[in-house]
Amino acid sequence: MADKRDYYEVLGLEKGASDAEIKKAYRTLAKKYHPDMNPGDSEAEAKFKEVNEAYAVLSDSEKRQKYDQFGHAAFDPSMGGGGGGGGFGGFDFSDIFSAFGGGFGGFGGGGGRRSRAVDGDDIFARVTLSFEESVSGAKKDISFRHIEECAACHGKGAVKDSDVESCTQCHGTGQVTVSQRTMFGMMQSSAVCPKCNGKGKIIKNPCGECSGKGYVRVAREYSVSIPAGIADGQRMAIRGKGDCGRNGGVAGDLVIEVTVRPHPLFEREGNHIYCEVPITFAEAALGAEVEIPTLEGTQKYDIPEGTQYGTSFTLRGKGMPDVNSGRRGDLIFTVTIEVPKNLTPKQKELLGHFAESLGEANNAKKSGFLKKFFRKK
Repeated sequence: MADKRDYYEVLGLEKGASDAEIKKAYRTLAKKYHPDMNPGDSEAEAKFKEVNEAYAVLSDSEKRQKYDQFGHAAFDPSMGGGGGGGGFGGFDFSDIFSAFGGGFGGFGGGGGRRSRAVDGDDIFARVTLSFEESVSGAKKDISFRHIEECAACHGKGAVKDSDVESCTQCHGTGQVTVSQRTMFGMMQSSAVCPKCNGKGKIIKNPCGECSGKGYVRVAREYSVSIPAGIADGQRMAIRGKGDCGRNGGVAGDLVIEVTVRPHPLFEREGNHIYCEVPITFAEAALGAEVEIPTLEGTQKYDIPEGTQYGTSFTLRGKGMPDVNSGRRGDLIFTVTIEVPKNLTPKQKELLGHFAESLGEANNAKKSGFLKKFFRKK
């Protein structure tokens, strides 16, 4: 028992946490470490078991009270606790599995109180957009698999209503009372009915479509409208398109993560977009009207005389639309000056005469730089 971590520490909580905080922390960690989400990861599997064990105690008011008073010793078999039933000292895990609809893989497993409403899980899908589609928005068909009520039996799990009988062992409750000898004497607690697996009913003639589960995993397609301005890595949720709920629970969501392919010219930061525009030495020196690429095509812009390499200019309202308000960001372009190559002898001669004609006023930055250098000497 000395090697066990404190149950509150396992769930990342302080002692005295509310029931809602305990349940929220458990759901978050159980999803994070569930074997279905971490196949082959023994460390995640160990953490999943540890989280389940902590929740099994802290979610039960009686067990939590004993734990708060005696710590792990309250459930140490060597001190008279424990008892049969397997698992973690015979703890009742019905609440744990009911919180996830019988497990991440579907509704066929574990029990839970038969009448408790269980919300369906969210499911995840990805969609890839071109940069242009992220600007204007797009309609995409999403393929996914989710759990839904069996259409053949309408969730009953049986061919006919008469094929469903109340369990005679638990009398339809899905729970049975078990006695355990502990350090405090004989204790009674609830456990999942072994005969009906917590369902409270026995199906004599199971539905052939769902094998008596009442739910099936099926492939579906859904056409979704991606809003203009959505960014790479953003998610959007389609309510109620995830796994269906049980016993009146709310269906989960279809969560779509968006990937935007990079653009050959533009880069996005927030709702602003950036690009580089090459101009010639003559255009930079004399000024010129040049064409600037925008999301809607090209736009003419007057580059002023004497523009330096790396100077940035802004086109207001030419950036990305905000995904919520639609308000557009800016387009910021930076000029680069292309130095001419492969000059002819005549061009070199003319350029030499041009360089000789320049004075300090024409190259103030270079002249100032050299003066600073020689001043230090």
